Amino acid sequence: MQHDALGIYLNDHLAGATLGAGLARHLAHRHRRGARASLLERMADEIAQDRRTLLTIMDGLGVPAHRYKMIAGWTAERLRRLKPNGVLRRHSGLDTVMELETLRLGIEGKSLLWLTLLALAPQRTELDGAQLHDLLDRARNQLDAVEDLRRTAAAAVFQPGAPGVRRV
Repeated sequence: MQHDALGIYLNDHLAGATLGAGLARHLAHRHRRGARASLLERMADEIAQDRRTLLTIMDGLGVPAHRYKMIAGWTAERLRRLKPNGVLRRHSGLDTVMELETLRLGIEGKSLLWLTLLALAPQRTELDGAQLHDLLDRARNQLDAVEDLRRTAAAAVFQPGAPGVRRV
C-alpha cells in the first residue's frame, strides 16, 4: 500500500510538473522581449530540469511514470489558456498575473514534494538527501523570483488607468 501511495503521489506531482514546465515555457516565450526575459527563460529551463529529475527519482524508486498523468498535465496547461481575460484576441496583464500565481502555486507544491522526499530519504537509500536539499533551495529561489514578478505585474494591472498588456 505504501509503495502504491508513493507512486500515486509522485505521478500526481509529475502531472503538476508537466503543467508547470509548459506554463513556465509559455511565460518565457510570451515575455521574451521584456525586461525579465532572461530570468523567465532560466526559470523555465530549471523547471523543465526539475521535471526530468522527478522522472529520474521515480525511476530510481521503481515507480513507473503514468503517461496519462503527463497528458493530463499537458492538456490542463493548454486548456488554462482558454480562460477569458477581458481582452479579445490578445493577452492581457491579467493573464500574466494569473499565470504567475498559478506558477507560484506549482512551485510551492514542488517544494512540498522535495520536503516529503527528504523526510523519506533516511529510509530510502535510492533518495539522495543532498540532491533533494539542492532542489528545495532552487524551488525556494524560484518562489522568490516568481513572487517578485507577480507583485510587479499585479501593481501594473490593478493600478488606476493601467494599460491592458504589460511585459514583465
